[in-house]
Amino acid sequence: MTEHEHVRVAVIGSGFGGLGAAVRLRREGITDFVVLERAGSVGGTWRDNSYPGCACDVPSHLYSFSFAPHPDWPRTFSGQEHIRAYLEHVTDVFGLRPHLRFDSEVKMMTWDQEKLRWGIETSGGFLTADVVVSATGPLSDPKIPDIPGIDSFPGKVFHSARWDHDYDLRGKRVAMIGTGASAIQIVPAIQPDVSRLTLFQRTPPWVMPRVDRAITGAERWLHKQLPFTTQARRGLLWGIRELQVQAFTKRPDELGLVERLARRNMARAVRDPELRAKLTPDYRIGCKRILLSNTYYPALTRANVDVVDSGLAKIDGSTLVAADGSTAEVDAIIFGTGFHVTDMPIADRVVGTEGRTLAEVWRDGMKSLRGATAAGFPNWMTIIGPNTGLGNSSMILMIESQLNYMADYVRQLDVLGGRAALDARPDAVEGWNDKVQKRMLRTVWNTGGCTSWYLDASGRNTTIWPGTTTEFRSATRRVDLGEYEVLRAPGPNTSGPRTPESRTKNSGTEGAKKVEAGA
Repeated sequence: MTEHEHVRVAVIGSGFGGLGAAVRLRREGITDFVVLERAGSVGGTWRDNSYPGCACDVPSHLYSFSFAPHPDWPRTFSGQEHIRAYLEHVTDVFGLRPHLRFDSEVKMMTWDQEKLRWGIETSGGFLTADVVVSATGPLSDPKIPDIPGIDSFPGKVFHSARWDHDYDLRGKRVAMIGTGASAIQIVPAIQPDVSRLTLFQRTPPWVMPRVDRAITGAERWLHKQLPFTTQARRGLLWGIRELQVQAFTKRPDELGLVERLARRNMARAVRDPELRAKLTPDYRIGCKRILLSNTYYPALTRANVDVVDSGLAKIDGSTLVAADGSTAEVDAIIFGTGFHVTDMPIADRVVGTEGRTLAEVWRDGMKSLRGATAAGFPNWMTIIGPNTGLGNSSMILMIESQLNYMADYVRQLDVLGGRAALDARPDAVEGWNDKVQKRMLRTVWNTGGCTSWYLDASGRNTTIWPGTTTEFRSATRRVDLGEYEVLRAPGPNTSGPRTPESRTKNSGTEGAKKVEAGA
């Protein structure tokens, strides 16, 4: 990028959220934007997570953009390489490469109160932008627990999202730390090659069968020749999951049947009652994400696998010591311990109107308006923000809803005219979050008896959306200007800092025109 480059919109990240934002901006007729990416290629989490066995647990035809259907998915559940190839395809088809700025990690974003724009310092240079769309995603920064003795471990250590492909695991004694979605894919993938695999399990997951198969050539031909069949397939997958939502959000007791099916799935694969007892969760199914695998349980029954029913407590040389005192000698440690979700590092790099970072504002828990904007951070929005996650469906659906909101946000700025900015009203942010948290009280994620990565340090669920994707799409269809303060830069005949315009409870374009007429 050139020195002091200015753009209308700066998008941070080139995963599904960032590329989706770029496509939507172009479709809105906006070409004055850049996509800042810290790595050297697009793909986001599907670029970073390249561990053995990496695949999606959402059906392929639902885990893709509605505006970029892919009739040629090879399997019903796609592997990492196919999803990454799809994102490269989207980048090319929609002409996004001229907008990409690779190796441009954002170091700091600072709001300029006089010019009403963002100053963005990156590893590739400095630029300014009228609007920032942060699409870094919650699964971008790995979390490795601070285990005593880890610095002195003589072997290899890496996180599942930073897989070291140069390190040969064959014949090694390997410890897998964690039992989340990545771990249950890694364990069966590496088990045949390692000499010994020790799984350190703090909490066992509920695991259901993965109904995965190759999509036949006839199906793929049909989807190519008759595009409406692809849409119908996607619609069916979506509808089934919409019908499931109430069990998660309003009637968790109805999940008992699913729990019995999961127990039966375990019993078929694990005959040893002692091992089965270790692998049986003591919380309601759905409280943590339900995992899908046909190979995880069988892998744990193999002779070269040990399951330690306790978390890793410390490391003494090459000896790993669990909280229950059991030990294991290993050559390599793989952490499948998740990501910084409720404490996203990007929040430390966003400085708002009062000189405070977003992390400081969110110290007591993440809060946003409609999962997108935060009070005190004008013309800044996030894709996959607080309380936009899903426990049973495709995040692409939520991303596309937020893209609708982003598009209307920029339209409203155009209608307002001149140099203007929108800053979420604190009472609107609080009101939205109060409603979300009230709905959360009945959900399985709050009542199921588990501690999950959905919860922040204070035990508040700031991650999951407690409703259907249809409800969220309706809530984010357009911007309500009554929920924002309109900020204006000083004109040529004015002096002093910009001030917010008075607001009335109007919404949409009509509200914007009224404000402008009264300005």
